Amino acid sequence: MLEVNFSPFPQLQTERLLLRQMLAEDAPQIFALRSNPVSMQYLSKPLMQKEADALAFINLITENLNNNVGITWAVTLKEYPQQLIGTFGFWRIEKEHYRAEIGYMLLPEYFGKGYTTEAIFCGTNFAFSQMKLHSIEANIDPENKASEAVLLKTGFVKEAYFKENFYYNGEFLDSAIFSLVRQ
Repeated sequence: MLEVNFSPFPQLQTERLLLRQMLAEDAPQIFALRSNPVSMQYLSKPLMQKEADALAFINLITENLNNNVGITWAVTLKEYPQQLIGTFGFWRIEKEHYRAEIGYMLLPEYFGKGYTTEAIFCGTNFAFSQMKLHSIEANIDPENKASEAVLLKTGFVKEAYFKENFYYNGEFLDSAIFSLVRQ
């Protein structure tokens, strides 16, 4: 069975990005991200209502990290490491299957600049080389064409389309599943 250990925290870098540990000081930026209707458009979760929600979210991320059941990075530009522009991580780690689900989001002003692609390439490299995952899954809203495009660009393959398999906010929603297998 897969063993993961996120201590010490693995800070990652790309040409333009720093993926660092999320801190309590990031609460205002997490709130800005997760209370923004554009950022959250394709996430079947309610918008955050107050900054305390962001702190609770960061505490959950920290708890998952400490228990080695998930890891989420604060995505920042290298030249502004204190300014979170998004998040990237692996959750729902299925240790018995050497598999995890990927998640990522950015503030809208950073859309279309290649940052998500950069973070995915960096993060999946870490997942395969350091975490020793065999495969990574992405579960997205099929209407999110930008997310589908970035997944395909980073080597993910569309594996499934589930009709009305998810109930949220009074309606049944579809899901598209993508995966990337270690080569």
